[in-house]
Amino acid sequence: MNQHPLTWLILSDKQGDNRQVETLVESLGWPVVRKYVHMLPQYVKGKPRHKPSLHHIDIDSSDPLEQPWPDLIITVGRRPSMAALWVRKQSGGKSKIVLLGKPTAHMMDFALVVASAENQMPPLPNYLPITLPLMRVKTADVAAQAQAWSERFATLKRPLIAILVGGETNPFKMNRAAAHELVATARWVVDELGGTPYVTTSRRTTSEVVDVLRKSLPEQAILYEWSPESLDNPYQALMGSADGFIVTADSVSMMVEVIYLQKPLAIFPLPAGWLGRADQARRSLAHWLFNARKVSIGDRVRHCAAMAVYHVDVFKLLCATRDFRAFHALLVERGFAVWAGQPFSEPKADLPDDVGAIVSRIEALFDGHEVHRDDTGL
Repeated sequence: MNQHPLTWLILSDKQGDNRQVETLVESLGWPVVRKYVHMLPQYVKGKPRHKPSLHHIDIDSSDPLEQPWPDLIITVGRRPSMAALWVRKQSGGKSKIVLLGKPTAHMMDFALVVASAENQMPPLPNYLPITLPLMRVKTADVAAQAQAWSERFATLKRPLIAILVGGETNPFKMNRAAAHELVATARWVVDELGGTPYVTTSRRTTSEVVDVLRKSLPEQAILYEWSPESLDNPYQALMGSADGFIVTADSVSMMVEVIYLQKPLAIFPLPAGWLGRADQARRSLAHWLFNARKVSIGDRVRHCAAMAVYHVDVFKLLCATRDFRAFHALLVERGFAVWAGQPFSEPKADLPDDVGAIVSRIEALFDGHEVHRDDTGL
């Protein structure tokens, strides 16, 4: 292919999502045009109905989406993907869309859907399963923060263990009982490892959990209580300085950042209420159905059933879900993590070349197809 496709990145104000797209584009090596879209106030947190539309977009503050229409759109997330589908419709279906993450609907309108292992998707031909989300930590920023905090960390007993606390996410509960288990884990760091537990909360951590941690952590522990006004967040400094990490089960993003830094990781399990257990059964069913290896006759039957699920009304019930527990088990099985309370170990597995697999699939979308832009992309 002598010419690069005219490629748009449709991005939003979610910087973590944007970084995943940028990680892919860096390896793709094509010139791109970045189109930032901003949401109307009611859709910053509210979920618009998923369809090809710009009704949720603040047109005046967003970059224009207008001709010439792109050959390729790379995007991530519900709201930007709706804008991408709208562009595809305006192009007469010629614009190909690569979506990072599971779609809520319109699965077959995407040329390629890429989703990491916690997402449960039917094995359709336009779906590429990968192991880990494309999250990356900027190592230069981590190193700079570690240096800036080095004097504060120097007086702490080693090993320095970062305990990263997320929040309540289905099917898990983050309640006082879970908080007391976190306290017990911090005591394990002190008593068994002879080290310092450095506990950090996050935006989603509930006040009752923070209250338990504030009152019950051992005196050797350090507690950072997250707030939007704080200018002294130790998160990145810990990423560069801690000897090990314990991450609550709800937070795939924090686990993945630790894995990409190739640091020792332990997963802290969270309980589920009775509704959560019922919800977990649904997630486990999706995992069982969509991960057939086609080895036995039963596997082949299951694979055919998974393909059929997309075409019936149970698609959203099963496909639009994530099985966190299966993902945790995968991380432990692959040697990326251990369970909290087990001895830490250095990561035993090489990082998967997920980005390389995605680039190959994108290039294949344009094999033998004409594109209408030169190498400048303009």
